[in-house]
This record gives sequence, C-alpha cells and structure tokens, in this order.
Amino acid sequence: MSRRIVEASFVLSAPTLEHCPEIDRPEIAIAGRSNVGKSSLINTLCNRRGLAKTSSTPGKTRAINYFDIRMEPGELRFYLVDLPGYGYAKVSKAEQKEWGRSMHEFLARRAAIEAIIHLIDIRHDPSVQDVQMREWILQSGLPPVTVFTKADKLSRNQLNQQLAKSKKLLLFGDHERWVVTSAQSRTGLEELSESIAEIIDSAFQRQSD
Repeated sequence: MSRRIVEASFVLSAPTLEHCPEIDRPEIAIAGRSNVGKSSLINTLCNRRGLAKTSSTPGKTRAINYFDIRMEPGELRFYLVDLPGYGYAKVSKAEQKEWGRSMHEFLARRAAIEAIIHLIDIRHDPSVQDVQMREWILQSGLPPVTVFTKADKLSRNQLNQQLAKSKKLLLFGDHERWVVTSAQSRTGLEELSESIAEIIDSAFQRQSD
C-alpha cells in the first residue's frame, strides 16, 4: 500500500533560523523560484486546499513556513518546510543577496533537514538561480529530490525533450531522485509521496540504530 499524507497543519512562519521550531522530528524542505507552483504542490500533496497560501506580492515573502505532516500507513510525522521563493525579477539585488545568505545559513545549520525537494518549472530551462540553488543543496550534503512542475502544460514530446535538456543542464547523477508532476492532474504526486516516505523512514531508522 502506498504512503499518503493524512494530516497536515500549519505550524508557524519563521522570519529567521532562530525562530524555527525546536528540533524534535525530521524535516523536508521545499525550494523553488517564485511562481514555480510550490503552494499548489503542497496543497495538492497534502489534500488541503489553502494550506499553503500564495503571496499577493511574489518575491516579498521571506518567512520559512513550517507544516506538521503525518503519513499513513505507519506513523510517520515530520515537518514540511516551505522556503521563500527566489528569482523574482523585481526584488532588489540587496534583497536577493540577503535571501542567498539566509538560505545558505539555513541549509548549513538546520540539522533536522533530511532532504530538499527542489522545484523546477519544466516549461523552461533551469535558470541561473535554479542552478545556484542546486549547487547549495549539493554542497550541504543533503540529497536533492528534483520535482519538475507544470507537466500538464506541455505535450509528451515537448516534455521529454525539455526533461532531457534540464537534466543535462543540472548535471544529474545516475541515481538521483526526480519526478515529473502536475498539481492540476495530480501526475507524479504518489511517486513523490513515496520518495518522501522513504527519506523519513531512513531518518527514523538511523535514530533507532
């Protein structure tokens, strides 16, 4: 039986690393460009409309949003951590630099993070910021789970071509986790849930060893 999220609730918005919750369970973070579809993916994955809210001003939300998640079968509890979107053109260079510093610090110091779900809009080539985010993830030693969003916007042929190009530009390894998704059609969400469950399972197994 496949794993699925059965409970999901908003916990808090942390403006800085110091405001994040006390570490008491594994965490999986979600990163991506502004308007890549993070909120839609979170809401559909958790079966909770409006759980993750989209900012009326893209690029301005700088809080780290925590969601308490429970998966079944079994009793897997973890935090899903929604990181601020990056790459919004109207944000100043100073703000972009501050975002980069904050995210680099978060990935380096937040010990509970088990993996980063990195969202890429499959309709476009990965941006410079996408590549930089991926480099930070790899440098942190955390396993990336690359999620290509908005697959329903392309034909199957376009999708395959863009997927091959994106994986080449991002220098994908042979055994990396990746999934093609559409929040609208729910494509790939069961596969993503299984990947999340495997990561959390491994985290609890390490704790019990």
